[in-house]
This record gives sequence, structure tokens and C-alpha cells, in this order.
Amino acid sequence: MIKKIFLFSVFSLALSGTSQTQWPTITQANKPWTRWWWEGSGVDKEGLSAAMKLYQQAGLGGLEITPIYGVKGAEDKFLNFLTPQWTEMLQYTLNEAAKLNLGIDMATGTGWPFGGPWVKPADACKNIHLKTYSLKEGEELKDTIYFTQKTMVRTVSGKPVDITTLSYPIATNKNLQTCAFDQVVYPIPLDLHVLMAYSDKGVVIDLTKKVNAKGKLNWKAPKGNWNLYALFMGWHGKQVERAAPGGEGDVIDHFNEQALKNYLSEFDKAFKGKDLSGLRSFFNDSYEVDDARGQSNWTPEFFKEFSARRGYDLRNELPSLYQIEKSEKTARVLYDYRLTISELLLEKFTKPWHTWAKEKGKLIRNQSHGSPANILDLYDAIDIPETEGKNAMRFKFATSAANVSGKPLASAEASTWLNEHFVSKLSDVKKNLDDYFVGGVNHIFYHGTNYSPQNDAWPGWLFYAAVHFTPSNPFWKDFGTLNNYVAHCQSFLQKGKSDNDVLVYFPYNDKISEVNNEADYRQTYSEHDPKHVSGFLYHFDGMNGFEKTDFKTSSDMLLEKGYTFDFISDKQLELTTSTGGLLETTGNSYKTILLSNTKYISLQTFTKLADLVKSGATVIFYKDSPSLVPGLSHLKKNQAGLDALLKQLNYSKTSVTSIQQAVLGKGKFIKGDDLSELLKFASVSRESLADKGLGFVRRKLGTGHYYFITNSGTNRINDYVSIESKGATVVLFDPMFERKGLAKIKKDDGGKIEVFLQLEPGESCILQVTPTIVNDVLFPYSKSNGSAEVLKGKWIVKFLSGGPVLPASYETENPAPWTAQSAADYQNFSGTAEYSTTFDKPTTNSEAYQLDLGKVEESAEVILNGKKMATLIGPNYKVIIPAASLQDNNQLQIVVTNGMANRIIDLEKRGVEWKKFYNVNFPAHDAENRNKDNLFTAKSWTVRPSGLTEKVTLSPITLEHKP
Repeated sequence: MIKKIFLFSVFSLALSGTSQTQWPTITQANKPWTRWWWEGSGVDKEGLSAAMKLYQQAGLGGLEITPIYGVKGAEDKFLNFLTPQWTEMLQYTLNEAAKLNLGIDMATGTGWPFGGPWVKPADACKNIHLKTYSLKEGEELKDTIYFTQKTMVRTVSGKPVDITTLSYPIATNKNLQTCAFDQVVYPIPLDLHVLMAYSDKGVVIDLTKKVNAKGKLNWKAPKGNWNLYALFMGWHGKQVERAAPGGEGDVIDHFNEQALKNYLSEFDKAFKGKDLSGLRSFFNDSYEVDDARGQSNWTPEFFKEFSARRGYDLRNELPSLYQIEKSEKTARVLYDYRLTISELLLEKFTKPWHTWAKEKGKLIRNQSHGSPANILDLYDAIDIPETEGKNAMRFKFATSAANVSGKPLASAEASTWLNEHFVSKLSDVKKNLDDYFVGGVNHIFYHGTNYSPQNDAWPGWLFYAAVHFTPSNPFWKDFGTLNNYVAHCQSFLQKGKSDNDVLVYFPYNDKISEVNNEADYRQTYSEHDPKHVSGFLYHFDGMNGFEKTDFKTSSDMLLEKGYTFDFISDKQLELTTSTGGLLETTGNSYKTILLSNTKYISLQTFTKLADLVKSGATVIFYKDSPSLVPGLSHLKKNQAGLDALLKQLNYSKTSVTSIQQAVLGKGKFIKGDDLSELLKFASVSRESLADKGLGFVRRKLGTGHYYFITNSGTNRINDYVSIESKGATVVLFDPMFERKGLAKIKKDDGGKIEVFLQLEPGESCILQVTPTIVNDVLFPYSKSNGSAEVLKGKWIVKFLSGGPVLPASYETENPAPWTAQSAADYQNFSGTAEYSTTFDKPTTNSEAYQLDLGKVEESAEVILNGKKMATLIGPNYKVIIPAASLQDNNQLQIVVTNGMANRIIDLEKRGVEWKKFYNVNFPAHDAENRNKDNLFTAKSWTVRPSGLTEKVTLSPITLEHKP
């Protein structure tokens, strides 16, 4: 097809009469926020004011207050959580933040998960224990029916603690900051929860009331052989992780609404009479109750809740629930059990917490991953879904829930443990943030920033997980450049709605119907009955547990090939309608829904799919279509209903050999084994720019579109790339260097656009596709206009700030790392140094030049003739210099800043004690960096190169003036 090249001159654009495009105004929410660790809550008003001013000056938009474990030697500064002294500091923070236009969120507790000293044993997280007995006809049980939990004490440090030295409950003990308990199970005899008898003839008898207070069963076995199942409800023992002073104690029972209400009542008391108008949101970290031995898998009213929801008595099916061998009935009982747990976590914890916050006029942010529940439903029930990590599929669950339900913000706990302590560069962080943007995140929270007293010795107070976004990190000097970049990106990404085409059905039913012994099951066994399962639950976090499924492989294929998609749950699907062939969720529109070899589907969900198809929707079955209803509840009726619906689908051949279709009403079901062909048949297109190693996210605003695009590959992009959005013009924005202008585009006869992009590996841009011609300057594409020239001459290296001491200045013929100097002062230095030189104006006649610093360790501010040209944080260190900025003789200053590593190495080798933290002090990311005490050490590290490392060049370029 012949391409039409559209050339817009400045003259023709002026005649169009349309307005000039603008960068969006930066708001508080557009800027990145950070988790603000209050170690020991050891804050004071002077320190809070000073810290917040630094954060605001660095370009942060807000702070999430999370009180955390304390610092040794600062015990006199500790403020117990929620005391009047603590809430006074919160009130002061809110007032100061308002003056600085900083937003404030706060964790609903200290550390994670919800818990603390006011959580009584009745409200603490529970588990269930099994003990079995066998009787023959006429026999009486000689054993006493009892169960004592096996004693366990787990501390974060791993140091043993004699439980006989501990009082009960755990919060009554002293020195909890020192102990840092992770899980504590006391040797307490448990009350009998239920005793059921099952005969080989199918008879079931409840014997609970026949057991006296001493555990004696008053019952003689009637005819048959009998198995007795005794259940004892105990305490899981999970403690608040990384708790702050006054926040130590048991974690709550997340399946018990009264336990939540009792927990939140302490906040109500503490906040009474306080002005919380400056607080935006409450926060909850990931579930993480079961990152311990065993599972929190029960609640006192579980049998009652189960019967009400599933329609039968679970006590009658305990042998199937606990059976370890695979069977259809066990799978169905397990499904019903797990679905009930999922519903309780949603209805007894997430929604009531949301209601509590809403009554205070606040939002909630929640990390739903890691939960034994359908995390899409948990994310859907909150205001700001939050993800974390490095994997796009993990991000997708939080961002999908935001997109499907129309939530404006999807946040991320960003850059946690990118690599080892003190190693991450701003360029590493940028890459991680770009991955989040591509995954649909538009509200970044760094993890995190420590409050540290202004006069504390370097490196100050630190959190146990890297990266350290703190003023003591030298990269703080250039941190604002990264924050400005994030703000520009998010100012677009928070506009409009996501523009994804495919809904991918989350096969939650398939997963919770599984019976297996794999590690991801996290099952444990009763210490008395090793043949019986006492775990049960799966925990949902990204694609964990779905590794060998078609759900994962098809999702990976969509991502790799440039198809845009969101995950959807049964509950979300119930609220979906079909209009004009499109699927309309509560927040967005989609072209189709994909089920990838799904086995189990509820009658309600399949009925909904059929209704959507009748109204014009297209539903894709990749490989096999669902054929079974899950669970034991109303099985015969539900399966008969599903079978009847399936019989209505009369599949026939299509024009594509590999695809069959069943027309129903105005729409159709299609199925086949070739996913690409199925999507094409459903009129779903893909963004082919993914083939070039470009990551992207696409959003719609009115009749126009936005793209965030990042070069996540290893090759420079200097070519036209196709996009699927149609429009009259494309405006190209460079969020790092704040350049913008009309893009060069080509169109084919069908109106499909190709946009010319120039992106180095690691660089990003934003495209605005407009339906009408706009009036704007042209984007300054560059083109080589000659060979690069090395800047020759004397370089002076001068040290500006940092430590442990400022090294002496020196001269060099060629720029090289300052760590190449042999003296210890250079080797140990972390901070900022200036490389300066002079050079004559190039003899070549060019309108602009590209200054290339080569590889820089780690960030660089470029100043030419006293004027700042740019701050470069990497991974590329090139900047365009207009010819008008050059003089006959030029002064060039390159101000380079490294990270914390070299100064930390020096502290380690000199034996200076800086690891002074309670609870978890101070773990390494990598095993090779652990000392004999299992703490992080850099003592054996070699000095990391710092400064300029290569020759600096200047290349003549031309800037194109035609789009």
C-alpha cells in the first residue's frame, strides 16, 4: 500500500487556528511519593520540618508515614504508637505538609500486617488443628481428647528465645524491640472446636457435646467402623513484622470483622478531637500473615459462615477436606473452603476497613497480593490498588483492577531491593519505574525514605531494604531530576483512561480446585496426624502457582506481542455489559474476553458470558472451553445448568481453518488452538512496536490517545514505528529533557500512523495522538553532521561535597574515575566532584552539537559557560548543545556524583559501627555479603569506580525542521 507522507509546515499550522499543546500542569499526585519510615517514631518538630523541606525541594509530592522499629542509642526519642505524644507529631506533620503542599498517607498500624499490643487473644489470627481417632463397634475411646500446640518462637534475627521466659500474651513482655518476634506459639492446651464421627456406612454424628471438660468422650461406638475427627482452634502466632515501639503484638484475625473493629477502635480513640483533614489515605502493606510456619486458616465463626454461603455443613465433610489423595470430592470441598476464606477476607476485612476510612473522609491504599483470596476482588474493593516487585505480570493484577473498575490511580511500592545495599543508581531506579509505567502504574511510591535526625552521624538512620532514598545518599543531589521525570510521565498517565483491548479471565476457580503437594501450596501437616493436611490455602501473588498453565503462557504472549489487556474476575464480570459489540466494565471498554483453557466456571459466570454474547460480544476460548462447575455446593443443579448452556452452542467452521464459532444472538463464542488467529478473528489488533523491544502503555482521553513508550531493548531506535491509534497529528514529549514538538509521521491509505522515534536504550517518550491538527513547534530530531571530536586539554578535578573528607583537587590530561587515584581519600569518597576544562569552539559550522560524556559513575550535571545544560542520570549521558551556547573559548564543568558504596566500604574496614538498628539489623540482599552475624557487610568489596570514566566528545548535528 502506498504510504502518504504528511508534511506540516509552520505556515500551514498557523493557518489551522488550533491551540498549541502544553505540558500538563504538575500536581501533587503527579509527583512521586515515598514511604517515610519513622524509626522508633523518634521524631521531633524541628527534625520533621527540616526533613519535609528537603523532600519538597527534591520534588516529592507526598509521604506515607510508616512507624517502624527503632534505632539503638535513640531510645530516649522513642514515641509509642498512637499515644498522645505520637499523635501530636502526626498533627504537626499534617500542618507542616499543608504549608509545603506535600500529601500525607499513613499506615494503619506499624510495620505489617495489622496488629499490635491491643489485639487480644480472641482477636488474634487463628488456625485449626486436627487429631483423629478410630473405634470399632462397641468400643469407647480411652484417650483423652486434647491438643496442645507445639511450642515455637521465631525471631527476625534467628536467635533462640526460651518461651518459658515469656509471659502471655506476647505484648505483656518487655524489651520487644530487642526480641523482634516474628511468630510465637505458646504451649497452651486448646479447647475442642468440634468432634465428628464418620462410619464406614456413611453415617455422620456430631459428638462435640459428649466430651466433658476434662476431654473424656462419653460415647460407645454403634454398628460399623468409625473414624473420629477432632478439631482444635489455636493461635497462629504471627506477630507484627518490623513493629515500632508500641506497635508490637499479635496480628489480627483477618476473617473476623469484630476483630478488625476492635483493632480500628484504638485509632478512633487516638484520633478523637484531632484534625486529620490533611491526611489523604490509610495504607495496608501486603497480607503476609502466612510468611511463617503454618497458615492462619480459621476463624471462630467459620462453620457458620461456610454453611450460610455454601449451603451445606462442612462438619459433615471433614474427611474430604483433610484427604491428601487427589479426588473429585476433595477438590470440590477444598474449593468451597477456599472460596469462603476469600469471601471473608473481602467482606470481613477489606470492605469494613474501607468503610471505616470513608467515614473519616479518607481513601485507602492496599497491597492485596499474597492473600489467600481472589486478589482482583480485593483490589477492586479499594481506592488505590498498590503493587510491588519487578515483574510485569505481578503489576498487572493491581493495575487491571484499577482499569476495569475505573480507578484513577494505581500505585507501586517502587524499587524495593533492586539489588544490594548502596549499589543502585538513579539509572537503575529509572528503568524500574519505566517498567511500572508500562505495567499500568501511574502513582509511584519510593521504598523508601528514612526520617533521620539532622545531626546524626553519616549515613544516619536507614531501613533494612535497599534502595535508600535519603538525603544522606549522595545521589540525593540529582534525585530531583528523576522526580521531575516521574512527574512529567505521571501527569500524562493519570489523565484519561487505560485503552486496553482484551479482558483475560482469571482462572481462580481452577486454582482453588487443585489438590496437590507442591511447595506453593504452603501446606503443613498435623503433628499428630501426618497423613492429613492442615494447611489448605493458596496465596495469590502475580503468576505464582500458574507457571505451567495456559493462563500464564497466553498472558505472556499477549504482553510480548504488544496486545493490550487486563485481568478480570467473576465478580467484576458480573458488572460488565455489552454495547455495540464492546464489553463495558464499570470503568472501561474492551473488544473481547479471553478464557485460556479454563476448566471450572460457575453457572452464574457462564450465564453472564452467554448474555454478553447475545448482546453482541465476542468471547474467546483458547483451547478447551470450560466444562465443569466448581465446588460441592448445589453441584447437580449447577452442572445441569452449565451442560444445558453448553448444548446451546452449536460450533461450526469459519473462514479460518483453526477456528470454530458458535453464534448466539448478536455475538459469538470462538475457540481454537492458535491464539494469534483467534485475536485477529475477534478484530483485536496489536501494537507492533513491541517487536522493536519497545515497552508501552496506551491511554485514551476524549477522542485522542496517549502513549508512554520506553526503549527496554539494547538497540537504538532511529526509525518509524507503527501505532494503532488514528489521528491527525502526533505530538512528541521528552519527559526527561522537557522537549516537545510535532512528530514526523507517515500514514497509509487506511489512516494508520507511523511515528518517527529516536530513543537510546533506556530512554522514554510520550506520544499524544490528536484528532485534529495542532499548532506547535517541531520536535528537534537530531542527525549526525560530522565526526566526533575529543575534548582535549587539561582537566581539573575538584571535590565539592561529601565525605568522609574532601580530597585534594588534582589535574589530569584525560578524564578518568577519581577512584583511580591511589590515595585513600579518593578511594573512600562518596559525594560530588567537578571535572572542568576549557575548549575552543569547533571549526565545523553546525547548528547544534551533541556532548557525549561516555560512561559516568553515576550522575552528572553539565554546565557550559556558567549555564546549566542538563542533569544526566543515565543510562545515557548525552546532551544537545545549541551552537548559540558556544563561545570562542568555552568553560565546561561536569559535576559528577557517585553513590554511598565507597564511603560504606571505608566505615566497614575501619570498624565504625553504623548498623545500629533493632529488629532486623542489617540484612544483605545477597548471601555473599553476609558476615558471621548474618548481617550485611561491604568489608570485602572493592572500590566502585566513580566519576567520568571515558573521553568526552563533541559531535556536530543538525536538527530537522520538518515533521
